[in-house]
Amino acid sequence: MHIRLDGDVFQVVEFQHVKPGKGGAFVRTRLRKVKTGNTVERTFRSGEKIEPVFVDKVKMQFLYRQGDEAVLMDLDTYEQTPLPIADFGDQAKYLLEEMEIVMINAEGEVLGYEIPNFVEQKIVQTDPGYKGDTVSGSNKPATLESGAVVLVPFHIGEGDVVKVDTRTDSYLERVKKD
Repeated sequence: MHIRLDGDVFQVVEFQHVKPGKGGAFVRTRLRKVKTGNTVERTFRSGEKIEPVFVDKVKMQFLYRQGDEAVLMDLDTYEQTPLPIADFGDQAKYLLEEMEIVMINAEGEVLGYEIPNFVEQKIVQTDPGYKGDTVSGSNKPATLESGAVVLVPFHIGEGDVVKVDTRTDSYLERVKKD
């Protein structure tokens, strides 16, 4: 669910209805600002009015980079749209050609873009692992084919395909060994 609060659109990430022994009930929420991704916690008392926002999600496909722009194609109309890479924020480092992206619209205004939460990408550069390093549980940096750098375990090598959580920039698992 999305709501308008203080002039901005927020997505309700989590909520908890609390009914104390005395006094009125209230709802504790964790909200994520759609444009920036920042999260805030807010408490609403019973009887407070909130304005719901109806959000439209449009499937797009990332075609290619052109300088400081990303060229996207609407998968319904096949219309191509160039837009600044900066609109993707930190998630721009995971963009690969032919990746599906969701454009978020509310009341005719583009609020932002969402890339998939998990991506599988090939490692193009990392230091080799050394015998005995697997026991320590520490990690090493690895560069993915999109240019993003994530920390991976020592047994992961160049050419391996790994699954990464784009929200936390963390390695999840090796999908395929080269």
